[in-house]
Amino acid sequence: MSRMARRLTLGLLLVSILAISPAASQSIVPPTASGDMIFDAWASEFQGRALAAGIDSGILSREMADLKPDPGVAGADSRQPEFSKPISDYLKGVVTADRLAIGSRRRADLAAFPAIESRFGVPRDILLGVWALESGFGSIQGDRDAMRSLATLAAQGRRRAWAEGELIAILRIIESGEHPRSRLRGSWAGAMGQTQFIPSTYLATAVDQDGDGQRDIWNSSADALASAANLLAKAGWVRGQSWAREVTAPPGFDFSLTEGPKELPDWWAERGVVAADGRAWSPQDLAGQAQLAAPAGASGPLFLLFPNHFAIREYNNSLAYALGVGLLADRFAGGRPLVRAWPLEVSLSLLDRMTAQRALAALGFDPGTPDGVVGMGTRRSLRAWQKSRGLVADGYLSGDMVARLKAESGG
Repeated sequence: MSRMARRLTLGLLLVSILAISPAASQSIVPPTASGDMIFDAWASEFQGRALAAGIDSGILSREMADLKPDPGVAGADSRQPEFSKPISDYLKGVVTADRLAIGSRRRADLAAFPAIESRFGVPRDILLGVWALESGFGSIQGDRDAMRSLATLAAQGRRRAWAEGELIAILRIIESGEHPRSRLRGSWAGAMGQTQFIPSTYLATAVDQDGDGQRDIWNSSADALASAANLLAKAGWVRGQSWAREVTAPPGFDFSLTEGPKELPDWWAERGVVAADGRAWSPQDLAGQAQLAAPAGASGPLFLLFPNHFAIREYNNSLAYALGVGLLADRFAGGRPLVRAWPLEVSLSLLDRMTAQRALAALGFDPGTPDGVVGMGTRRSLRAWQKSRGLVADGYLSGDMVARLKAESGG
């Protein structure tokens, strides 16, 4: 057979395969032009990917019709804060008298809590903390069309794969008949309801706690809180164990151990790390592998973080967020304020943070891409540099550390 004949045969075979494939056999109406060339090009391509994922062509054509980018979403996603808010300022804004008063009332008056605690093992106080931070106890849920928000994020391209996955999930919700698109409203990032679930989390985790036949995280507090409890349970919540405990460390302690090993409380006690309030550890806590954290540096409060802390971070992978939920929960449960007060911290500019990251890289302590986000990579590199220079290796980026790094690197 000649090369031309082989090409023709292969071409006919490909055409026949496409002709019988589910995506090719469904006819779809192209999206209406929005006037944004980048968005329109993305929308046309996405339709094929959605069909390949099994979305019904009629649903897809209907929901993509007249879809336009949301300029508010585009602006929110690209906005990088010029100044980084210190964690102490953030947490002081989380644990407030008003929030504690509202949470205490809700703790007592929501009849669903005992059943939720029994079913999932997550204490009501943790759920109150999540509820408070996610939506102000259900009062601030966001009113954006979640599909439009996610389409805008997908078209921008920075988080395309994630946003398209969430779009597929939202189309599956609509296709199932569980909720119409008009109900699926939320934040600019596509998070929905009283517990701010993204669509894929809703599909996998939302539950009908009130027994009315609907998983309604918008209007049913019982459904929303039980869904959050289910998420935490799936993330590995340990019944009866603390989320964290405030601790103290002895003089001369090696702070390079922060955000490092996960060990039993007895292991930490051998190194002088003990509960700050003097209370004994519970049997469940004694069996828990805990990690030391110094979120505001060696001069601020210290914590042993138990597995339940990291379950909270499955909800939102932020140390500050998980601390906020947990500290609120402790106060809702009648706990006292922290033994050690938060230090006075100074905000660092984006330029400061990026300068420190570039200096660390230049000095051989690569923190990753210099993006101005002081995450795990930056803190790990900073601890290594601090330890090598005989400094307290707590990984805390202060103004003084920025100045030292800049001077040493010649930046």
